[in-house]
Amino acid sequence: MKFLFALLIFYTPIFSQTNYPKDYFQSPLKIPTQLAGNFGELRPNHFHTGFDFRTQQKEGLIVFAAGDGYVSRIKISTFGYGKAIYITHPNGYTTVYGHLKKGYGKIEDFIKKEHYKQQSYEIEFFPNPEDLPVKKGDTIAISGNTGGSEGPHLHFEFRDTQTEKIINPMFFGFDALMTDTKKPMISSLVVYPIGEGSIANESKRPIMVNLALQPDGNYIAEKISAMGSIGFGIICGDYDNVSYNNNGVFNVQSYLNGSPSFGYQFSTLVFDEGRYINALIDYPRYKNTHQRVQKLFMRNPYNLSIIKTDNKNGVLEITPNFSQIYKVELTDFYGNKTSILIPIEYQSQTAVVSEEIAKTNYLLKANTDNNYEKNNMGVFFPAHTFYEDFYLNFDVKDKVMTVHNDMVPVHSNFKVTITDSTIVNREKTFIASLEGKRKIYTSTKFTNNTFTAYTKNLGQFTLALDTIAPKISIAKSIEGKSLDKEKAIVFRISDEMSGIKSYNGFINEQWVLFEYDNKLGRIIYQLNDAEMLEGKNQLKLIVSDNLGNSAIFETSFFRSQQK
Repeated sequence: MKFLFALLIFYTPIFSQTNYPKDYFQSPLKIPTQLAGNFGELRPNHFHTGFDFRTQQKEGLIVFAAGDGYVSRIKISTFGYGKAIYITHPNGYTTVYGHLKKGYGKIEDFIKKEHYKQQSYEIEFFPNPEDLPVKKGDTIAISGNTGGSEGPHLHFEFRDTQTEKIINPMFFGFDALMTDTKKPMISSLVVYPIGEGSIANESKRPIMVNLALQPDGNYIAEKISAMGSIGFGIICGDYDNVSYNNNGVFNVQSYLNGSPSFGYQFSTLVFDEGRYINALIDYPRYKNTHQRVQKLFMRNPYNLSIIKTDNKNGVLEITPNFSQIYKVELTDFYGNKTSILIPIEYQSQTAVVSEEIAKTNYLLKANTDNNYEKNNMGVFFPAHTFYEDFYLNFDVKDKVMTVHNDMVPVHSNFKVTITDSTIVNREKTFIASLEGKRKIYTSTKFTNNTFTAYTKNLGQFTLALDTIAPKISIAKSIEGKSLDKEKAIVFRISDEMSGIKSYNGFINEQWVLFEYDNKLGRIIYQLNDAEMLEGKNQLKLIVSDNLGNSAIFETSFFRSQQK
């Protein structure tokens, strides 16, 4: 009875008890549903927070409001979701539509007006409920490829309006838009010896475990011979019947001798917890191989709220005279299930494969503050900057500070300081991270001969000087030409050092909207007769970098208002 009660306590938070409305919302697209990414899919530095709907490999599809409500937020950015519209619904949820090409009708008019009000392409604003009301099925936008999108698609997500917790769209009836009879896939199993004296299959390093596919589609792993503490990790994925890419698995659960050990389910996510993905996966292996092994244990507990675990945090203690059965189950939203059965036995053994740890003079403790200084250069790591303890490689040589490497995941910003009283052109100097010979800009402040920057990137740091203005080139010369038949003017802009910070275009000394596509380094002005003079028009484009260096491009063209 006690065991049953413990099971109920363990499972209650995992399987969602919320009664989400199944019939209130519709799809934002009126094409057959195919996903390029699902909820909870593993992405660089975050979990995917919605659905990526395929848009038939093109832009320009009509995007519909998923339900009644009002446009409560609009954000236009060159990164992230690009052009994004948020709709608040009266039933307590908000839907998000990202990577849009543009808004539609009154919404696009409202956006344009706000661009000119703020005199900026990148804007964020919050309309009042009465400004832009929408009904379910209203056209709100045109699909696109803006922001951090790697191809045309529509990002779509649900949020709890009050808490901003993100919710899996499947709970709102979107599971009915697809069919899925396919089991999740397990492509690899890895066993991890944990701590001093732990060995698995004669190895102190993580090693792959052979899997035997059974007739029912499940797996049995080769027997694990181990001593000490061990944990497991898996490489897995899931396909549905209509999409053709590998998506994330909805539910992962492990059991030790029939009792729940470690598990998580992608029902909801919290934005502030996204970076914990780097603790969940085997980060060094990911950096080396681009394979994401999802670890089913925690060496050092971290606050990813979707994880439910036993009092050992998923770590198995392998002791003499006690054989154990470990099981991993993967389940998709439709209930399709795949499992691995892993027999484990204690065996006293000597490691044939030794542990690979490069010990240095600096053992960094993840749960405490850590500060390192040498030759007027230093780095300060607040407690919990990292997930686990490790030996830090720290040194300063030839005015370059080495702060380990990118094989260790960083959770939050740490401080880099460089003191140098000999710098003359301080306002054009910044702390750069080095990628080979390339110097990458880091936002830097200067006080009392000390330069300070905050970053999440380990590696090498030095001071760099940027006095070079950005480059501006026009795709097609317009000087002195008639543009009566042209629809747009296109420029390319770039900056090799600190990066582009601002861009402002003017027609006849009046600010006009230039749209910037940072992926292509392209900036576009859509010709608008309302902003033109009859005959000759003057155009000016000013582009500035993060150190205040500016480039100006000026030209003139002719436009007739007599159509």
